[in-house]
Amino acid sequence: MFDIVEKHWPMSEGDGKAARKKRPRILAITTDCCTGCAGSPACIEYCPIEACMFWVPDEDHPPLGRIEVDPYLCIGCQKCISKGPDGAFLDGCPWDAIEMVPTDDWEAVHGIVLPDLPPAPPPQSIQSEA
Repeated sequence: MFDIVEKHWPMSEGDGKAARKKRPRILAITTDCCTGCAGSPACIEYCPIEACMFWVPDEDHPPLGRIEVDPYLCIGCQKCISKGPDGAFLDGCPWDAIEMVPTDDWEAVHGIVLPDLPPAPPPQSIQSEA
């Protein structure tokens, strides 16, 4: 089972147009290189899905943290990455700390089969750090 992680701000707000309609072919995964851009991550600005990318604080080293991607919400659009075709630089993570991995590979590692549609949001509210 996938661990439930509490989502903190900053978080992707989405564009209100994109939605997950089917299981994506690839997923965005943050690597150990993610520093969360010191609390002002560039990647979340490009994510078209609300609450897909979110801050996870480093409890042992506050105020540091990192960005995580919700695999149940990710649509595999690649807008959060900075590596384009043939090495072209795109907007997104300035540190190349996000990789796109085949969904089948991610599912095999985690023992989960992702559904086409995302699950309903939990009844709890999302905490905001203003």
